[in-house]
Amino acid sequence: MDVTVDIAQGRLRGRRTGAVTEFLGIPYAEAPFGSLRFAAPSSPPSWSGVRDAVSLGATAPKIGYRPPTSEILTEPVVPGLDCLNVNVWTPDVAESGLPVFVWIHGGAFVNGSNAVPIYDGSAFARDGIVAVAINYRLGADGFARVEGAPANRGLLDQVAALEWVRENIAAFGGDPARVTIAGESAGAMSVGTLLSMPRASGLFQRAILQSGAGHHVISEATATKVAAALAEAVGVAPTVDGLGSVPVDQLVDAQRDLGDRITAEAPTGAWGELAFNMMPFEPYIDGDVVPDLPYRRIAGGAGSSVDILIGTTSEEFAFFLVPAGVTEYIDSARVRLVLAAYGVDVDAAVDAYRSQFPDATPGELFIALMTDWFFRIPALRVVESRDGRAFVYEFTWRSPLFDGRLGACHALEIPFVFDVLDKPETARITGTNPPQKIADEMHRAWVDFVRDGSPGWVQYGSDRSVMMFGEQSGVVDDPRPSTREVWAGVR
Repeated sequence: MDVTVDIAQGRLRGRRTGAVTEFLGIPYAEAPFGSLRFAAPSSPPSWSGVRDAVSLGATAPKIGYRPPTSEILTEPVVPGLDCLNVNVWTPDVAESGLPVFVWIHGGAFVNGSNAVPIYDGSAFARDGIVAVAINYRLGADGFARVEGAPANRGLLDQVAALEWVRENIAAFGGDPARVTIAGESAGAMSVGTLLSMPRASGLFQRAILQSGAGHHVISEATATKVAAALAEAVGVAPTVDGLGSVPVDQLVDAQRDLGDRITAEAPTGAWGELAFNMMPFEPYIDGDVVPDLPYRRIAGGAGSSVDILIGTTSEEFAFFLVPAGVTEYIDSARVRLVLAAYGVDVDAAVDAYRSQFPDATPGELFIALMTDWFFRIPALRVVESRDGRAFVYEFTWRSPLFDGRLGACHALEIPFVFDVLDKPETARITGTNPPQKIADEMHRAWVDFVRDGSPGWVQYGSDRSVMMFGEQSGVVDDPRPSTREVWAGVR
């Protein structure tokens, strides 16, 4: 059944199926191409008559996943220029004052979109929440340091989308004063950055960070070096006019090639801090949009009034190593080398991880320490550094794929949170017949947090209480303290 609403830009036609009405591909800014390429997001476009919002909008240009990642994650490409768009799912446009859940997708800041099937917000709408999924510019268009362009345009897009929510969500039954932002991976890193950004202040009241926190931005010097290398590769200056003269597809190809080059050269030290996070196109500290490292800003009080729900999966880094067949080639020397590079006491760290995981292979120990450095410890630092309310979780259920070695990997929790285990795309990471019981528990916790500010367990405090979602979910106080303490004063 068709449903129409009036928003500031004009009239929209959506579609109701069962208990949920969806509006797809709504532009929150003009298409960021032509004269608007590398510009800050514009004001939302208007139209006359009724605009159809019954099919997915365009996705932002992206480098795409390669095998084996492309065999695990679904990455739709929807052609078109109006890529700065949002999808909205609502219980009923006639409602008012409903809580709002805004999803910011992941993809290492170079991939992802709101068209990914498992980001379907229908289950949230079914449970009384207005759900929104946004797109933002990726890669060089969103995050390269381009001379003459505003910094961190992808983050400015996210702010523009949140401003659109503030101005328009009441038309869909939502309350602009009850907004929770959420994201996974680069989306969670975006959420952590938004928590710290003056420009985002007041646009949301709660935040959910899944497998990302407040450490993952790069310095302006590194961003300058990356942009210069990209511009050199395509034979132009790293300016708006120079990079803007390069066709979008050609620049995307050059970004993919540069990423491969950085990966190959990083162990030599040629790319400095990129050797640690391997994301050349991510937010950078520009002193304005991103004033400082988000974690430091949060520790200084930024976002302290925002309630947060934050956590990780138990074996995040298995996602990046197991499908590629890398783990069996990691030996004890490599484990020690990486620990030394991170600046910890190597012998003490090896003892701690070996004690915690006595039967682990060197590759499995590597997954554990990389999971901690990249995801778990930054999440705990955000919680421990702030005065606001915070709840911590860990997802422990292990995927049966790759003979069980994929484990509780990165991104595995998403279909449980969205309660979409019945979607065929889910099996690409969960395998067949994942436990609906865990989806029921996680989705309910997220709904309760968005609605009431409490996911159903105690806040993180002196007991370091963490909700462990798995075959037998429950709260554990201070899980794995010995490996947590390895990173004291270091990470």
